Amino acid sequence: MAGLFLSSMSAHAQETDSLEMAVTDTIGDGTLSGFVHSAAEKRPKGGRDWSTWRPDPKRALWLAIVLPGAGQIYNRKYWKLPIVYGGFVGCVYAMRWNNMMYQDYSQAYLDISDNDPNTQSYNQFLHLGTQITSANESRYKELFRKRKDYYRRYRDLSFFILVGVYALSVIDAYVDASLSDFDISDDLSMHVGPTVLSSKERNLPFQSTGVGVRCALTF
Repeated sequence: MAGLFLSSMSAHAQETDSLEMAVTDTIGDGTLSGFVHSAAEKRPKGGRDWSTWRPDPKRALWLAIVLPGAGQIYNRKYWKLPIVYGGFVGCVYAMRWNNMMYQDYSQAYLDISDNDPNTQSYNQFLHLGTQITSANESRYKELFRKRKDYYRRYRDLSFFILVGVYALSVIDAYVDASLSDFDISDDLSMHVGPTVLSSKERNLPFQSTGVGVRCALTF
């Protein structure tokens, strides 16, 4: 029994030595080190793999609400930023310009309506050599009133368009984040083709079989 035990221990020691030699050879020829180096290269820098990252719709929504354009930045759709900020800048400029014209025409309408000869701001809107007389006063008064209402309407419209651009930027950020993992592979398709319509399938026993068109969705 002692001899059998010693031979078993000797065989186990030989197997352990051979395993250590195999591991040493593997490290020596660079196989294991190459595997470790390859795994380190595949690990994403910064701790995030952008190829598999998907945005969170709720986070994109709140970012877009707090700061216009932040949702598009979070979704990494940077090409949409000129559209968003261009819409904001255009609406702000239109609102400011229309408000300025509204203030000028409002003051001109007030000056032409009163009897004070010292208030003549309306002269800046008259052609060179034109004067306001009793014959044309009513016509110019109506003209200034219409211009005043015109620019006030478009000033208010510019504000509502600005609110609309803001709402669209928020909706776009949320929808874009929600559809980031939407399946658009080739398996999603619709096939349209002819088919034979059986009277048994339509539960119409008194009608014969007919030919129709079938639409099939594959997903």
